Amino acid sequence: MSARRFQGGKLVIASHNAGKVREIGELLAPFGTEVVSAGTLGLPEPEETGETFIANAELKARAAASASGLPALADDSGLAVDALAGAPGIYSARWAGGAKDFDFAMAKVHTAMGEERDRTARFVCALALAWPDGHCETFEGTVEGDIVWPPKGSNGFGYDPIFLPKGGTLTFGEMAASAKHAISHRANAFAKLVAACFGTG
Repeated sequence: MSARRFQGGKLVIASHNAGKVREIGELLAPFGTEVVSAGTLGLPEPEETGETFIANAELKARAAASASGLPALADDSGLAVDALAGAPGIYSARWAGGAKDFDFAMAKVHTAMGEERDRTARFVCALALAWPDGHCETFEGTVEGDIVWPPKGSNGFGYDPIFLPKGGTLTFGEMAASAKHAISHRANAFAKLVAACFGTG
């Protein structure tokens, strides 16, 4: 069965993370979509009780669509480090604490890894597009890489300064936004979302 198409107009980004809202807005710009954030609308942040990225993205999208009466797009993403059995994973934001201090979170990853020689990791992004009637489409994308230390670059957000994508020489924190968008986990998931729900086909 084919995915439901987004018919244009206003779309709620179910996030209070300004960096994430900006990045999603840039990715959707070519489709003439009017993006508004859940934070701007004063929507509450639902508790993320899911056990997977997909489950949490769906939970957030459904809550925002229901509260706003508009289609809503939610992203749940995080860093999965192989040497830490996939942590911080769905708890990536929580590792930064209530103050969302990602310098602290990156140091926590570094300390937890210790002298571990396996530095492989991936960023995972799950996207959920929900409508007020309860219908929801979900997509997931990943990008493989390695954890580096010390952090490098001040672009991007979150764990970007310690993530070196496979085959690359710059961390996500050092890359221009356009370069990151071309290969990121979010771009990977977005390509699937766009093809299914926003494409012209």
